Amino acid sequence: MSWINRRELFAGAGGVFAAWLARRSAAAASIPSAPVARVAVVKDTYFGETLGDPYRWMENDKDPDWLPFLKGQNEHARALLDRIPGREQLLKRIQQLSGDAAATRLVQRAGGKLFYQQRPVGADNFKLFVREDGGTGRVLIDPTLLSSATSHLSLDWWRASPDGSHVVYGISKDGSEDSILHVLSVADGRDLPERIANTESANPQWLADGSGFFYNQLTGAVDTPERYLDSQARFHKLGTDPAADPILMKRGLDPRVQYERIQMPNVVVHEGSRHALLLLADVREETRIFIAPVTDAAANRAQWTAVAGFEDEITDTEIDGDTLYLLANKGHPRGRILRTAAGAPSVAGATEVIPEGNMVIHGIGRARDGLYLHMVDGGLGKLRRLRDAQVADITLPFDGTLAELAVTASEDGALFSFTGWLTAADIWSVDARGRVTPTGLTPKPPIDVSPYETTRFMVKARDGTPIPCSLIYRKGLKRDGNTPAWISAYGSYGISAYTPAFAGRTLALIDAGFIVGYANVRGGGEYGRDWHKAGQLANKPNTWRDLIDVCEELCAKKYTSRARLAIGGRSAGGITVGRAITERPELFAAVIDGVGWSNPLRYVAEQNGYGEEPEWGAISEPAGYRALKEIDSYQAVKDGVAYPAVLLTTGVTDPRVGPFHVAKMTARLQAASSSSKPILLRVDFDAGHGVGSTRAQQDREAADTYAFLLWQTGVKGYQPG
Repeated sequence: MSWINRRELFAGAGGVFAAWLARRSAAAASIPSAPVARVAVVKDTYFGETLGDPYRWMENDKDPDWLPFLKGQNEHARALLDRIPGREQLLKRIQQLSGDAAATRLVQRAGGKLFYQQRPVGADNFKLFVREDGGTGRVLIDPTLLSSATSHLSLDWWRASPDGSHVVYGISKDGSEDSILHVLSVADGRDLPERIANTESANPQWLADGSGFFYNQLTGAVDTPERYLDSQARFHKLGTDPAADPILMKRGLDPRVQYERIQMPNVVVHEGSRHALLLLADVREETRIFIAPVTDAAANRAQWTAVAGFEDEITDTEIDGDTLYLLANKGHPRGRILRTAAGAPSVAGATEVIPEGNMVIHGIGRARDGLYLHMVDGGLGKLRRLRDAQVADITLPFDGTLAELAVTASEDGALFSFTGWLTAADIWSVDARGRVTPTGLTPKPPIDVSPYETTRFMVKARDGTPIPCSLIYRKGLKRDGNTPAWISAYGSYGISAYTPAFAGRTLALIDAGFIVGYANVRGGGEYGRDWHKAGQLANKPNTWRDLIDVCEELCAKKYTSRARLAIGGRSAGGITVGRAITERPELFAAVIDGVGWSNPLRYVAEQNGYGEEPEWGAISEPAGYRALKEIDSYQAVKDGVAYPAVLLTTGVTDPRVGPFHVAKMTARLQAASSSSKPILLRVDFDAGHGVGSTRAQQDREAADTYAFLLWQTGVKGYQPG
């Protein structure tokens, strides 16, 4: 062994250490600091209680500090996320998973043709196709051809005419959902001259002869609290000037049809029926219903007859000739089917056709061979058919999610989307004999799911209510508390969210060592109206406490541990995760708050605000104020609390949750938290709520989300130097 000067060795080691320290310092110096938000406290007094709001100015998107704040926060987040080792490999795996899987969103049979909205393998956005005579699909609408390098367009909605000769559709820019209505000729794929703006919620309904359609049009200005108030129902005849379209219903037009500003009037038609329905709808599942002859409605001379009010809790309708079917929930929270005469309708005098059962009746649709019933059992989709006064179960191939039930009154059978956690979605068909088969319309992706498994079990909430929980993970899981887990929850509007859907991108996170899970908390629709009401208004705390109880059970059963536990929620799920971390901050290592509704007390400042009052409460009423304050995560943040790491996301064109919600929440957490854990705000300046985001945008957001989770739960290989 040669002689070595220990001082030189030490000096050499010191040089190596110094070089490493210099590199680390340089890396740290390259990360821009998060901008400190300007504090300008505004005080509001509600029913004798005064609250302070330090970041009220963020509600004004014209404030000179607004865009610099968003850009600075995004640059800070971008620099930290980009330096996470393994992020680029994650992105490549995500891109491969999403690119290999086609996705079919909606289908419709019309005029002997099959129309379907699909994002083909490798494509960046959804397109509309038509298939004729069993041939291959022909592209009708491709928004990517209209996009640019800095902006993109998305197909928001569409509906083919009964004879399949035309398609009315809406298209919008940068995920804004601010649709412009177009009409396309199917034969040559060309648009007709007419364009109709402000048609985000158009819900077009064609006349039987395809000569025109009913639609809803917004009247409020974009990005104002009036945006969704006082919309109007109109009728458009093909080839005429849309400016001359008659207004069939608006507030104050018909003294016999009185309603509130938040309700949207929609004229709905059913194939083969001479009757039209006027539905007055808001955020509630139920609607007010009126009826009149279709010809009178199109001619703007309808004398609307009342059928049902909100108090009757009617959530779906069908018409078969002169028979009106109603899906009624009043006193029957899982739903029952009533029948009444369309010419003289009466809910009180209606005949019960299908009684309430153990499963939820989610929706109904009439085909030539019977009335199809979309059922839900704890979030799992089921299918039944009423034919010749008999109800029969239709056997589905696995436990999964059934969606977009498509039926045609002139044809037998039905089409529907069906998927499971480890089974890619396809469009399935059921024939008149009740046989269920995949159509193959959506190509099966070449993704090997054999290394993974799923489990579903119930967790008892603190009040004894069983809460469904589903987990996906790689086979051979060791329950020793060392596995990181990400549990997502929603629980609002009576929507059955986070039901089985193909894991897709999340397999990348599972491959990196995570358990991915979902809690079907109260406030959703998994068990009917009672389940919804148990997580609504004054009962809303059940929603986030169900999530907390599920997470504690997972730790107790050693699926994971607090240091490895993350939660996630999007949109109204921002209430769920926001209040979970403000109530139990020590329980979680990391949180993903995607386009979250963080500051509900300020719904009066956003365009999707007043219409939400039936779900959350009205701030003008004492009970409403108390309910809103209870769900307000922003107001629940306390100074000096050690909050977990949080990644918040928003899109600047979001029409559903104003970007100020997560921006204010970010600023408040950054100022209040004592943990020194990162509070990051990721901003997409070419996106909204996510509905119109491209595959590439979704891939990048997933890569950032998963990298953040892996970093903050201590997974090796994802820790910055």
